Amino acid sequence: MRIGAEIGGVDLRRPPAGQQLAEVQRAIAEHQVIFFRDQPLSHDQLKAFGRSFGELIFHSSVAGLPDHPEVVAIHADAQSKYIAGEDWHSDLTCDAIPPMGSILYLHTVPETGGDTLFASMYAAYEALSSRMKAYLEGLTAEHDGNHVYRPLFPDLDRQYPCSVHPVVRTHPVTGRKGLFVNGSYTTRIVGMPKAESDAILGFLYQHVTNPNFHVRFRWRPHSVAFWDNRCTQHLAVWDYFPQTRSGFRVTIGGDKPV
Repeated sequence: MRIGAEIGGVDLRRPPAGQQLAEVQRAIAEHQVIFFRDQPLSHDQLKAFGRSFGELIFHSSVAGLPDHPEVVAIHADAQSKYIAGEDWHSDLTCDAIPPMGSILYLHTVPETGGDTLFASMYAAYEALSSRMKAYLEGLTAEHDGNHVYRPLFPDLDRQYPCSVHPVVRTHPVTGRKGLFVNGSYTTRIVGMPKAESDAILGFLYQHVTNPNFHVRFRWRPHSVAFWDNRCTQHLAVWDYFPQTRSGFRVTIGGDKPV
């Protein structure tokens, strides 16, 4: 399998330590996204698990819970007009330092549907021709949060992050190269005519939808997904309206893409 692994025999209510922590760290580096079942987590337990892998950061554009500002609610029900993450994306690439990863815990899920798809950006990059890889090498692209969040929060008069990152990113742990543009945040390739930029980005956005790069996770109540934001994209499938899908997410601080 190119991406994804389910891990059993771990109780996330106690943060992993020692050999167990090292094994989980190896698993996320190797598989890019890992899954856990039957983990009824409190907010404090979810935060403690996240802190095992780095500093938790506040979401740069969406407010966290009043008593747990590092925790963002992920909720959809019969009143929802949209859901978070319905397009292929990598979290918060508009930030100057995008997150290392995200951990999503869902306590309530629909009877059917509500899956999350994850795509390996290693696999997407490696499937490109050598000529396309050479063309993309050294290019940078703009990632803008304003067109993503301003329509969601029209009453807030604020500027959202906008940053420039390499189109091809080298992972700081594995040393592998992967694509680092996504259809949600990336707006243009720097220093390139708009028509050319739109054509290249359009090709790459379509390229990452290839199912050969994907794993599809079927949620059950009290499941957890932990993904490496530096080498994956994901998409939440909204095929369960008007049922409820609800949980919480924490975000782990990352490093400047190179």
